[in-house]
Amino acid sequence: MELMRNFFLYLSKNKPLIKAARRYGLRFGAARFVAGETLVEATNVIAELNRKGLSVTIDYLGEFIDHEQEAEEMANQCIDAIRAISEHGLDSQLSLKPTSMGLDISEHVVMKNMRRILEEAKAARVFVTLDMEDFPRCQPTLEVFKKLKAEYNDLGTVIQAYLYRTEKDLDELNFLHPNLRLVKGAYKEPSDIAFPEKEKVDANFKKIIKKHLLNGNYTAVATHDDKIIDYTKNLVKRHGISPDRFEFQMLYGIRNEKQLELADEGYKVRVYVPYGTDWYGYFMRRLAERPANVSFVLKGIWKR
Repeated sequence: MELMRNFFLYLSKNKPLIKAARRYGLRFGAARFVAGETLVEATNVIAELNRKGLSVTIDYLGEFIDHEQEAEEMANQCIDAIRAISEHGLDSQLSLKPTSMGLDISEHVVMKNMRRILEEAKAARVFVTLDMEDFPRCQPTLEVFKKLKAEYNDLGTVIQAYLYRTEKDLDELNFLHPNLRLVKGAYKEPSDIAFPEKEKVDANFKKIIKKHLLNGNYTAVATHDDKIIDYTKNLVKRHGISPDRFEFQMLYGIRNEKQLELADEGYKVRVYVPYGTDWYGYFMRRLAERPANVSFVLKGIWKR
């Protein structure tokens, strides 16, 4: 299983394959996890999820951008998504990757693009989440988040349970009373940076869920793991935490029945809905996370 995970994470950064994926479009199973290549396709998916009682966060896919003009175009796409959410009355937030906004280019570029987006989001009352990427971008992302959070209320970010530094980050962010998405982590990191054992990642995940909730901060528990879901249910019940103080988040195309089941039980469930042409890296990480996803892809190829 670990060998397969490493293989797909390696493929996720293969530049020739990334170019090929953009050329050939959503084929061979990727459409299961990506809502489409256009905003129109994505908004149709969001509307359908909303009709089922599910909330959404939308993400125009793209990462590791190193040209200012391309980062500006990515920001324009995010602004278009915010406007579409507002115009169609959708129950959706916006997620974006800092590197798609120019994090790797300069602080000036990423802050300029983020302020443009956040001004639009403020006017439309759309919450924005800064996604977390690989370890070298962790501290720069948190610095951007802290600076922007001083200017904009409706902004959150992501904390990854597999990093050793995570609990310390949680403590240092607490003064902001932040709305955070808590995740296990989807990138390949060395053992001197991240817990290599799943059991320790899970234990740390539970630890930060408890800490963030008991600190009184809004908590998005992003997981497909029944054990983590049940832990969260028991925790909030034991401490009398109101349902409007947390939510479960899951990825589009994964455990659809569980999403509906949780919503039927009265929990807020938000589905992470990605779209766009730069879907390859995201798709490979989904295959790396869950070996069961590979079988869905193989079935799709076979049907073709």
